[in-house]
Amino acid sequence: MATTPDSPILSLCKAGDDGPRRGAGRFRHWLEADREALAAFARESGEQAYRARQLWEWLHVKRADDAGKMHNLPASFREAVRGGGAVRSLAELDRRSSWDGLAAKWLFAAPAGGGTAAEVESVLIVEKRGERRTVCVSSMAGCPLGCVFCATGRLGYARDLSAGEIIEQVYRLDNHLAADSLPGVSHVVFMGMGEPLLNLDAVLRAAAMFANPDGLGISGRRIAISTVGVPEGILRLAESGVNYRLAVSLHAPRQALRETLIPAARRWPFDPLFNALSAFAASASRDISFEYSLIAGVNASRRDAVELADLLSGFPAKVNLIPLNPIPGYAGTPPPGAQVRRFRDILEERGVPATIRVEKGAEIGAACGQLRAGRIGRS
Repeated sequence: MATTPDSPILSLCKAGDDGPRRGAGRFRHWLEADREALAAFARESGEQAYRARQLWEWLHVKRADDAGKMHNLPASFREAVRGGGAVRSLAELDRRSSWDGLAAKWLFAAPAGGGTAAEVESVLIVEKRGERRTVCVSSMAGCPLGCVFCATGRLGYARDLSAGEIIEQVYRLDNHLAADSLPGVSHVVFMGMGEPLLNLDAVLRAAAMFANPDGLGISGRRIAISTVGVPEGILRLAESGVNYRLAVSLHAPRQALRETLIPAARRWPFDPLFNALSAFAASASRDISFEYSLIAGVNASRRDAVELADLLSGFPAKVNLIPLNPIPGYAGTPPPGAQVRRFRDILEERGVPATIRVEKGAEIGAACGQLRAGRIGRS
């Protein structure tokens, strides 16, 4: 069932879910256990401290998919690890690759968490002759926000993902690159299913693992968090001092129009949103990206471009223009190319940097929610 904009889920810009959960002596997912947790587990298992270091290497460097493959650990410790939690929990349901091999999309089944099983999408995009290898990772199964032009939003919300489930998505796609003898993931964007700032503790824990030099070692500047604009979450990011990039799905230069596209925007109007964004920009000392899906006859007129430029004037911003990717159930269409280019030119003439996103992976349903929606349609 889809969650409405007034649902309690939207108040869950959560604090306090920042550690590996344990229940009945078990970890939820080994990939979210930090070094301290691994060291404690080794001690409780009667092992020396160096076994925790070896376990970390198997989890985050060699990325073993089963405790039985951790051959330099004693058999008894391997069994303890196997019984202590999941090393992998996502089952691949579907995978598609674009004709040019530069985009691929996975649909995973996530096990019941809080009684709810779920399906999750992850996307790999290779750009700049292979120099940039970006994973678009999901933070929720489904999404509670109901943006009218988003396939995920139209599917509704199942549950939040744990940090381990988020990490596993990236590791699985990184292993895919290695199998093709390609360098590993270079960029991670929290731009898949879900609103990351409504599952912020798990997102920050996963992002910290991606940035860990003893793991993927991805620079914070190459990790981006995308949001429809949750002021409380943006302020938490500013206060935490993280150096990740922030992308805001704006999609309209006026509050009333934005609410018709993003119903949850009724809860988060422009004034508190931009106050929070100003605080983040000051703390991070970098531009904020604004995502803007262009929809013919809705938000792509000259007036819209001028008002958007006025709204962002003087703000440390750049705009990423995205001609709408049509989805079943929504009648909107992208504007003609000339209109898209004119919209960009109006922004730049008024001092707001803007780019037009080059579409990748349309034939494989690479936009958020499309692969899962297609699976539901076939069932």
